[in-house]
Amino acid sequence: MAMSPVAPGSESSSALIAAIAAGDRDAFSRFYDLTAPMAFGLIRRVLRDPEAAAEVLQEVFWQVWQDAPRYDPTRGTAEAWLVMRAKTRAIDRLRSIRRRDRTFVAPVDESVAQRREDQAPNPAVVAEDRGLIQTALAQLPEPQRRVIELAFFEGLTHSEIATRLGEPLGTVKTRARLGLDRLRGALGGERLSAT
Repeated sequence: MAMSPVAPGSESSSALIAAIAAGDRDAFSRFYDLTAPMAFGLIRRVLRDPEAAAEVLQEVFWQVWQDAPRYDPTRGTAEAWLVMRAKTRAIDRLRSIRRRDRTFVAPVDESVAQRREDQAPNPAVVAEDRGLIQTALAQLPEPQRRVIELAFFEGLTHSEIATRLGEPLGTVKTRARLGLDRLRGALGGERLSAT
């Protein structure tokens, strides 16, 4: 095994990045030990969820391993280079979580999704339910039906629907709420009103 170009304990973080760029795994390990607590603290402040923060930290250091040859010490310290990557990844993850939370469709319950064959629903019941839903959707005013279809069938968020339809976000949210209320009423046996 090749010796690390930087002696343990005497290295600067910039020298460690240079060694990582040359493929030195030991330098990568030392850089991780030196900087991971700082990066993890920053990521935790953005995400708050320790599990998500740990995943992002892993992504950040994978990016360090890949991007080390592109590090330019004249543009800033290795710590600043790492902090920028950690901050960017944490914010990207936060945005992803928020987008997922704004969708209409709830996350899939794996226990329900993995039904055994003997618990499969009767195809006749499924067809009847589908017919009831299609009938209920057809009774909705066009603007409400369109919003609900975009949410459930295309998985769009309120903001994405507003952009697609060229409508204000508040209008889209109101149409979604009214449409869902009408659907609940129709599927519960109540007649839909024409308002």
